Amino acid sequence: MSTEPAAAYGVRIHQTRRLPDFLQSVNLKYVKLGYHYLVSHLLTLCLVPLIAVIVIQAAQLKPDDIHQLWLHLQYNLLSVVIFSVVLVFGSTVYIMSRPRSIYLVDYSCYLPPSHLQVQFHRFMEHSKLTGDFDDSSLEFQRKILERSGLGEETYVPEAMHYLPPRPSMAAAREEAEQVMFGALDNLFANTNVKPKDIGILVVNCSLFNPTPSLSAMIVNKYKLRGNIRSFNLGGMGCSAGVIAIDLAKDMLQVHRNTYAVVVSTENITQNWYFGNKKSMLIPNCLFRVGGAAVLLSNKPADRRRAKYKLVHVVRTHRGADDMAFRCVYQEQDDAGKTGVSLSKDLMAIAGGALKANITTMGPLVLPLSEQLLFFTTLVAKKLFNAKVKPYIPDFKLAFDHFCIHAGGRAVIDELEKNLQLLPQHVEASRMTLHRFGNTSSSSIWYELAYTEAKGRMRKRNRVWQIAFGSGFKCNSAVWEALRNVKPAPNNPWEDCIHKYPLQTVG
Repeated sequence: MSTEPAAAYGVRIHQTRRLPDFLQSVNLKYVKLGYHYLVSHLLTLCLVPLIAVIVIQAAQLKPDDIHQLWLHLQYNLLSVVIFSVVLVFGSTVYIMSRPRSIYLVDYSCYLPPSHLQVQFHRFMEHSKLTGDFDDSSLEFQRKILERSGLGEETYVPEAMHYLPPRPSMAAAREEAEQVMFGALDNLFANTNVKPKDIGILVVNCSLFNPTPSLSAMIVNKYKLRGNIRSFNLGGMGCSAGVIAIDLAKDMLQVHRNTYAVVVSTENITQNWYFGNKKSMLIPNCLFRVGGAAVLLSNKPADRRRAKYKLVHVVRTHRGADDMAFRCVYQEQDDAGKTGVSLSKDLMAIAGGALKANITTMGPLVLPLSEQLLFFTTLVAKKLFNAKVKPYIPDFKLAFDHFCIHAGGRAVIDELEKNLQLLPQHVEASRMTLHRFGNTSSSSIWYELAYTEAKGRMRKRNRVWQIAFGSGFKCNSAVWEALRNVKPAPNNPWEDCIHKYPLQTVG
């Protein structure tokens, strides 16, 4: 689980730093990396204008010109053969080497049963009755809850509703099964895809990795075929959902005409912290039950029914830096109780990772006018040491919707400020945090579902999903809507979307 220092919620553990104004200090090497991605598609960019010129010239030919061309070709058979061979060879190389389009057919977010909801007063009463927390820790948790941005209808697992709590392996498996199977059952029902048709399975869950694995549990439940390529990603934090999408994308580039399912979740039952170290208490207050299942396809025929097309995935990993590596760290406290420890430098490290990620992605998504302004001011500052601020790109020109990981109110606030977004751009993130809490890697899918439930997704709209995770990582996925997207049956917002947005949230 990745999270933020308590100071982000108005509670000071120790000296902390706010998220830096990263757009004022851009590293040129990440711009170069972004342009490297752009140049990797140079063949396509060169062929498009060439084909356009040929088409325009052909359209201007008169019947006499065509007849003369035909007579000329009849007397130059060798040239025709050579040209045809080159054309066929070039077309074959282009078709075989170009990336396959990856389509998001549909996805499903798990909606827990109402009896798992926990109100603030019940949370605090329960925490007190366990006898594990001293008065200082209880007051600390109360302040975090009040300032976290969470609402009164979030969900905690069944085992945490008992007194005393029952964080057993069996209970953790039960939570995982309810979330994963609940999302998958709805996904298969909505898409009419048979489980036997799934060729690739990727599951990500950071802190619960039993044997057999979660992916094996799914294979067993749905009797998936014996040659399925299955993967189980653990310990990768809240950004692992984008990593799982990237892995599925790479597998779909290799294996033709198949489906891939990505399941993103987190397990709370065995990862509840029962100690008094304040830097480890925050996950108890923020993380809640949730999960999502996503169906991807590389079948051209699925374009007609798919919701989105995957455009870009940009991943940034800061793990080579020791401070970044340890800023979100699972360990035991002095009493031997396990939890996730948070560094005072977490917000600064998150800012650095985000700076690297968006600077790499800029050349891929920004309009040419924005790129020129950004690149010109950046080069001037680097070459001439000019005392000018780098031009801040307007990412609102590149994206219509933003799905910022609902890790906490402070992160959403800082991204809104630094990226110069409007309240409506972060509405989905704030409302997801309020309604479902921090559901880890699946939160970006609840946010996308919110946008659909509001009826705002239009054909050709672009969506930016961005998430942070331990390690430290910042990962982005860019999707393009292939049609006006309507919410799927059993959308997690269908029973409450009329109440949102709440004006008091944020």
